[in-house]
Order: sequence, then C-alpha cells, then structure tokens
Amino acid sequence: MMKRLLITGAAGGLGQMARARLPHLAETLRLSDIGDLGSAAPHEELVQCDLGDKAGVDALVAGCDGIVHLGGISVEDSWTPIRTANIDGMFNLYEAARAHGQPRIVFASSNHAIGFHRQTTHLDASAPTRPDGLYGVSKVFGEAIASMYHDKFGQETAIVRIGSCRPEPADHRMLATWLSPADFVRLIECAFRAPVLGCPIIYGASDNDAAWWDNSAARYLGWRPRDNSEKFRADLDARLDRPAPDAPVSRYQGGVFTADSIHEE
Repeated sequence: MMKRLLITGAAGGLGQMARARLPHLAETLRLSDIGDLGSAAPHEELVQCDLGDKAGVDALVAGCDGIVHLGGISVEDSWTPIRTANIDGMFNLYEAARAHGQPRIVFASSNHAIGFHRQTTHLDASAPTRPDGLYGVSKVFGEAIASMYHDKFGQETAIVRIGSCRPEPADHRMLATWLSPADFVRLIECAFRAPVLGCPIIYGASDNDAAWWDNSAARYLGWRPRDNSEKFRADLDARLDRPAPDAPVSRYQGGVFTADSIHEE
C-alpha cells in the first residue's frame, strides 16, 4: 500500500470511477481537478489545480508515492485548451515527478493516438502512431514525454491507450475498444505492483472477442483482463442499426474522431 496516491482529473468520468475503486491502493488519495470535487472523505485530500500552472502542479505532486494521470482535455477541442492541459500540463507533471522522487505513473493515453489505423489492422506496441485529431496529437506528445523521461531519467510510466472505459459498450465499435472498469482497476494494480514497470505501451481494452490490439509485449506486468464485450452484442444488435461499412465509425479505430474538423479558437 502506498502512503499517498495522486489521481488527476478526479472530477471526470474516469476520475470518479478511480476515486471510488482505488482507495485500497493507498492510505490517502490526493484527488485533483480544475472542477468541483465535492467533499473529502476521511482518506481523501482534495486539491483544485490547473495542470497548466507549473508551480501548482509541483505542489500537487509533492509527497505522492504514485500518480494516476487522468487529467486534461478528454475530447476533441480547439488548440489552446488542449495545449494548456494536455501538453503544458504533461510537461509540468513530469518535471514535478522528477523533482519529487519520480513516483510511478499510470498515464491515460488514448486510442485516438492511433485512431487513423483501419479496423482491419491489428496493432501491437510497436505500431506507428496515427492520431485522429488535436486531442490524439496531444496524447502522442504525452507518450513521447513519458518515453523520454524514462530513457533520460528512469521515470517509470504505464502508457495506457484507453479504448472505451465505461460500464458497457455504447455502440458496435466499442465491442472492440471496451475496457471494463474492473479490468482497468486490475491494470492499475498491476502497474503499481510490478517489481519493474519500465515504460510499456498498453492497449486499454478488455478480453473482447472483437479485438484489434495485441498486448503481448506487456504480459510481464501480469495483467490479464477478464471481461468480454461479447455479452453485450445481442443487445446492441437489437437496439442499434449497424453503421454503413464506409462510415468513419466502421473504417477507423478512432471512429467519428477521424471525421471531426479542426476546432477553431
């Protein structure tokens, strides 16, 4: 058990899930977001922090034994907010980690870092990035920062290209990208438990029959997802029409993000 685990982006959907499911990993959860975090439980510390604030992020990381970095812009947006939260914020976080003992980090990257790969292509950790928008570009940058800090300073990071982490898939594409909350928690546990983490790229998806991603390079961590989206297929078929074969959501791993325009300021 860690003494203090920092969870950034704790007011968001993933952050709320992590807040509820990760108290067993640390004596204290330090929860951070730019938004409202509500009231603190006895085992929680609440810190409102803008990731673009270098001094604020430095203070946020001080005293933490581990970091689950879920913070930042999580959808396609215009350049300025993405740059501030996902690029400046990522640099600020890694500089703070370097200054404060290099706590191990789980970084929430995204399938949108490889979104322009076709759904007929199976990817492993060596696949080239093909971001599908500014958000995806920011995640490629984040992966590069994690890699550089590992090579230069030994900072350990689990780079998790999250698919669709939610209680159940919302459409047919998510039959491939779905990551159950329970499997995500198991992955985080493995990342902090592994004797040596390094800086692996891990595809954040459950053990789905409709799979695009190969995690064999990260099997040394001991993560074996247990859930499978196939149990939702019949319900999706009954409720939703299948999209046209030439629609972006059917062609590309990033789905509709590939068809989104650049957002103006």
